[in-house]
Amino acid sequence: MKKSKVFLKIILILVLLSSFYFIGYLQGHDNLIYEKNFTPKIVNTELYKPKEVDFSLFWDVWNKIDDKFIGDKDVKEVIYGAISGMVSSLNDPYSVFMNPTDKKQFMDELSGEFEGIGAEIGIRNNKFVIIAPLDSSPAQKAGLKSGDGILKINGKEIDGLSLNNVIGQIRGKKGTKVTITILRNNITKDYEVTRNLIKVKSVSWELKQDNIAYMKISQFGSDTSALAQKYADEIVAKSPKGIILDLRNNPGGYLDAAVDVSSLFILQGVVVIEEGKDGNRNEYKTTLKPKFSNFKVVVLIDGGSASASEIVAGAISDAKKGILIGEKTFGKGSVQDLEDLKDGSALRLTVAHWLTPTGKQINGVGISPDIEIKLSDEDVNNGLDPQLQRALEEIKK
Repeated sequence: MKKSKVFLKIILILVLLSSFYFIGYLQGHDNLIYEKNFTPKIVNTELYKPKEVDFSLFWDVWNKIDDKFIGDKDVKEVIYGAISGMVSSLNDPYSVFMNPTDKKQFMDELSGEFEGIGAEIGIRNNKFVIIAPLDSSPAQKAGLKSGDGILKINGKEIDGLSLNNVIGQIRGKKGTKVTITILRNNITKDYEVTRNLIKVKSVSWELKQDNIAYMKISQFGSDTSALAQKYADEIVAKSPKGIILDLRNNPGGYLDAAVDVSSLFILQGVVVIEEGKDGNRNEYKTTLKPKFSNFKVVVLIDGGSASASEIVAGAISDAKKGILIGEKTFGKGSVQDLEDLKDGSALRLTVAHWLTPTGKQINGVGISPDIEIKLSDEDVNNGLDPQLQRALEEIKK
């Protein structure tokens, strides 16, 4: 699967962090060529030759547009639009074609710095929802919560729109505002959010009462593995009574980072199993010294814990190296590959599903906590965190 092109493997629910999301899939991408002076053509390279694919209808429509359309057209955008239409027909919200601008924004988000409202948007039961607002983000400060249904954006209905279009309407420049109509507990309410520059520090830690270490991972970004290892050394040096790993409202990120973080908690062995289209399975095993394996561990999860977060929670739970407290996770168990294309655009494609080390399938199901503790609006408004409080109590036992 390795190629000479830049190639990244991503586990994502959408690691959009609200300012971005994509839909689509293009197979045989190198066969579509565009030229500055525009003489469109399909070239069958040795890389991929379509079998039993009749492009005559496509070119019939193309020629009619070229001959008869009265307005101006940007050839490159027409081609990108055709690709996007093709990939969206797969009805997979995690497979995506990104033009060069989209690709840059996507990578900015994974790097932990971008402009937007700071909340991941996804689809659940064919409805647009807030998956996870980032801590201290404009979305969280405005009152948006994991599981909120999105009905309107700036007063306009969004039924029938693609996820890409919805995200495009929500994202925007620092200082601008967007009004999002939310459905929560059968109550509809408008939330005005002022967009800002979002800087995500993916990992942080502190000592809580009774010398209990608390590590928060907001997303599995490009800096997560290095930070987690650095902080692991600092935590071990404090000889804590136990460790609380907070994965709440963590929408996912890089698979490699999830494997590295899991490796800090479990002994040598399998972290996650990847199952491809042909049914073949690939095991990802521990990569680091298990510095936390001898400590009592509690993992906090909720409905905003998705993808890479679920990999870590599942690995620790299956290895019986910690207990899960909170609420059921989102249930995003698919794997995406990200591959750069020659013009600066990119293809993100769902290529597999992942299973926990014991073979549990979580896609669309999620991971249930060992101890269910809900976090109510009243708790949040009063500055209370019963989930964290229960975690502290479990460590003290």
